[in-house]
Amino acid sequence: MTAPKFAVTSGAPTGLATDALVVGTVAGAEGLALAPGAEDVEAAFDGGLLDLLSALGATGKADEVVKVPTRGALPARVVVAAGLGRPEDGERPTAEQVRRASGAAARALAGTERMATTLSRLDLAAAVEGTALGAYTFTTYKSDPGSAPVARVELLTPDGGSAKEHKATIKAATAIAEAVCAARDLVNTPPNDLYPASFAERAAELAGGAGVDVEVLDEKALRKQGFGGILGVGGGSSRPPRLVRLRYKGPKARAKVALVGKGITFDTGGISIKPAANMDEMTSDMAGAAAVIATTVLAAKLRYPLEVTATVPMAENMPSGTAYRPGDVLRMYGGKTVEVLNTDAEGRLILSDAIARACEDEPDYLIETSTLTGAQLVALGRRTPGVMGSDEFRDRVAEIATATGEGGWPMPLPEELRTDLDSKIADIANVTGHRWGGMLVGGIFLREFVGDGVPWAHIDIAGPAFNTSGPWGYTPKGATGLPVRTLAAVLADIADHG
Repeated sequence: MTAPKFAVTSGAPTGLATDALVVGTVAGAEGLALAPGAEDVEAAFDGGLLDLLSALGATGKADEVVKVPTRGALPARVVVAAGLGRPEDGERPTAEQVRRASGAAARALAGTERMATTLSRLDLAAAVEGTALGAYTFTTYKSDPGSAPVARVELLTPDGGSAKEHKATIKAATAIAEAVCAARDLVNTPPNDLYPASFAERAAELAGGAGVDVEVLDEKALRKQGFGGILGVGGGSSRPPRLVRLRYKGPKARAKVALVGKGITFDTGGISIKPAANMDEMTSDMAGAAAVIATTVLAAKLRYPLEVTATVPMAENMPSGTAYRPGDVLRMYGGKTVEVLNTDAEGRLILSDAIARACEDEPDYLIETSTLTGAQLVALGRRTPGVMGSDEFRDRVAEIATATGEGGWPMPLPEELRTDLDSKIADIANVTGHRWGGMLVGGIFLREFVGDGVPWAHIDIAGPAFNTSGPWGYTPKGATGLPVRTLAAVLADIADHG
């Protein structure tokens, strides 16, 4: 999709001839209230806007959108009240509340040519991100794409800061939103069009446009270099696997960061085949790869002072006469052997190859993300990723993830679970013989392939990567683009603090 065009204005909203003007409402302690930044709009209604909204049933709760015709009180044709929810401790709304309200308003204004918003007075970056993400639609396969997203957005500037600073904020926020939307597009593309070879081509196209170096290993190169996990998982498909390596080296790079993402373009479960119900959702099993690719391109666009290398394994897990089987032993990249007990635990097999290869670059940090386990949904639900890894770095990543609004909860890697992965014939088995702590077991398995002394984090996004229910805030139905904003924020934090 084409993102809205953003422009800043220091004028009053009462002078803007737009199709719609967005204001924020909050669920205050004494009922509905207007959020800061809407005072001049209320004055234009002679103090009666709040009464009108209350009469229409507005409460200020999150995701609420209420429209009021201006009837000449303003040049704008309609005022759109976007609910922010209840401010924490009576303070101003948080960035995430602004982001979410902006997204809900943008989605409600599909088909609108031009809008203005006072939410940018609360948090400029959050308003831009939320509006761009809320306006997102994926209509590539629609005969009738429906209403176009809002085309132009006038941002009322917050107090303080220069015009140059505001433009820089908008540029960065727009780039982040575009990266999230690029990841969404990849995940939403159906698997008959997005398979390992075509996925690699699209990754190379995105990277090339940003000046990122690209290396693609086909099945012959994978076999020659010993990527047994990727080859094993991808062996059942007529469309062979790939490994994509993207490298960006920023000016005066202060640290080396390795990114790894799971790229299963479709997961049937292989010989250990999945039930038919909801198998169509497995088109999203490459969401981690999409996020890593989009983030690496974003790092180049924003010129982070880092060296970022993405290692992205891509395979299609299919049952056939050439598929790998329960009972097989795979020799992974680096020589470690894995006994396959369940071919539906395939993500950790391709990731192990990629992690081992990524660690050869001697990174200062390694971050891997994947739709790894259904156990993530059981433990944390559909909206909260589980974060595992080195204790200190795990906690750092989880804290940043929460600050971005994408969420993340630090989870342990209990040592007693490691013995459950012991194999009688290989170095390790790919699953345990029980269902307990499945998300944690996935992290423990991946840990076996992380280089000694490398601070690392594993982000399990099995639920949060794909929204199977209705849209909310700036999150559409389908691909969400998680955890691009978390990865970008972690990179920025490393660039600032090492």
